[in-house]
Amino acid sequence: MKLKMTLSALAVAVLAGCASTTSNTNADVQAAYDSINAQQLAQHIKTLASDEFGGRAPSSKGEELTLAYLSEQFKALGYQPGNGDSFFQEVPLVSIEADANMTLDIGGKAYQYKKDMVMGTSRISPLESIQDSELVFVGYGVNAPEYNWNDYEGLDVKGKTVVMLVNDPGFATKDPSMFTGEAMTYYGRWTYKFEEASRQGAAGAIIVHETAPASYPWSVVENSWSGEQFGFQKANNNMDRVAVEGWVTVDVAKELFSKAGLDFETAKASAAKGAYHVDMGDLTASVTVKSKIKTSTSYNFIATLPGSKTPDEHVIYSAHWDHLGTDKNRKGDQIYNGAHDNATGTGGMIEVAEAFAKLPTRPDRSITFLAVTAEEQGLLGSKFYAANPVIPADKTVANINMDSLNLLGKVKDISVVGIGKSSLDTTLADAAKQQGRVVSGDPKPASGGYYRSDHFAFANMGVPAMYAGGGTEALDEQTADYRKRMSLVLRGCYHQPCDRYRDEWDLSGAVQDLQLFYKVGYEVSQQPQWPTWNASSEFQRK
Repeated sequence: MKLKMTLSALAVAVLAGCASTTSNTNADVQAAYDSINAQQLAQHIKTLASDEFGGRAPSSKGEELTLAYLSEQFKALGYQPGNGDSFFQEVPLVSIEADANMTLDIGGKAYQYKKDMVMGTSRISPLESIQDSELVFVGYGVNAPEYNWNDYEGLDVKGKTVVMLVNDPGFATKDPSMFTGEAMTYYGRWTYKFEEASRQGAAGAIIVHETAPASYPWSVVENSWSGEQFGFQKANNNMDRVAVEGWVTVDVAKELFSKAGLDFETAKASAAKGAYHVDMGDLTASVTVKSKIKTSTSYNFIATLPGSKTPDEHVIYSAHWDHLGTDKNRKGDQIYNGAHDNATGTGGMIEVAEAFAKLPTRPDRSITFLAVTAEEQGLLGSKFYAANPVIPADKTVANINMDSLNLLGKVKDISVVGIGKSSLDTTLADAAKQQGRVVSGDPKPASGGYYRSDHFAFANMGVPAMYAGGGTEALDEQTADYRKRMSLVLRGCYHQPCDRYRDEWDLSGAVQDLQLFYKVGYEVSQQPQWPTWNASSEFQRK
């Protein structure tokens, strides 16, 4: 009996050994790669961006439909719940919706909501205001010791309202020795500017909008920062934030500077030369923000294909499933369908997941897909995940993020946002070479794209994160003509109701990129060495 048990145990061990050493052939990997196709991707986008889903706002019926769709798709592919026995991670949110019936009163003039300005509050409070608050221009509103730059040095802004430029000084000067030159740093992001104004003790904070340095038109401010704004509810109800924060158009700014006896362009030029601030004469600002406060729970979605050898190590793909929802106060089309941003990335995630599911043998490491909520509200879903990781950072090998896929046809290159930050660039270049493509740089470094999507949360955790897609060089003349036409449509529909699925979209470029993302993830799942940050990167493993 003992001998039989020993032989049985030996047989199990041999079989287990065979299973662990079996690997996918090149043909297996290629077949999965080839399975990613435009027809299925189109169907996912159509569904997620349909009117039925109502623009996929957090804590809405659209969220319920989106999560149900993701659950159905990933279950059918054989994926396991990624958060214990659940596909979901609760993300507690609070929504603050400012009453549009407000004016910003400065210098004897009442500036109008949406037309001239957009004001609101991050405080969880039904009533916040600034009254006769002195205006101070603080240049770019940056306090960056590593760049020897402090626009607030020697300045007490308590009770005052600071006025700031968007982006950072490197964009204005294009000087590579100043910050990072034209490439925006986190100091150029609007989120940072409000955070720093709060740390300095200001009562209010106003950013001057300009299309080029912001990288989007005023209509994006008008649509994205009005209506319900989601955030986290801290124990202090966010009372450490400035009372009122918002934006004014550049035309309003020029008028205000003139009233203060200043020239806007001259002050802007001075702000780019070094740390700078100046009082805006006798100008004061007054505005009252009345808000509706609601608490709710939204969800991140997480699904895992366990690895065959080291299942506790994960390659994580991310995309945000949310968009701006429905604006019932808007005339005409009220639904922000978010087809490009980001039904494409969410649908693409399903396509990549299916490719992995088709492999005869699972990858060595686990492959996990994370669809996060409230990206449009300031990367809230990914921030929450980073603060409460389901998979610890020291078990997260890499992150590959998908946000607004290429809808402009096939290209000869692959753009990398934040190029040069990690060794993932090399893995991507090797995969791109097989497509006859080359890695190119960030097409819009001034927009600070590396700090504007969900991979940023992983980078802050110390996890090498890749954000790539599309390119600048069309495959042929016909594609180049199509790109010229469609790029105007996409640019004009960013955060607008016209971001809807279109039958004329050429999804071949998106398929190209999804195949690359699959290949990079597969290679990372098999390589003994984990990806690393480059020495010049501001991110490193913690």
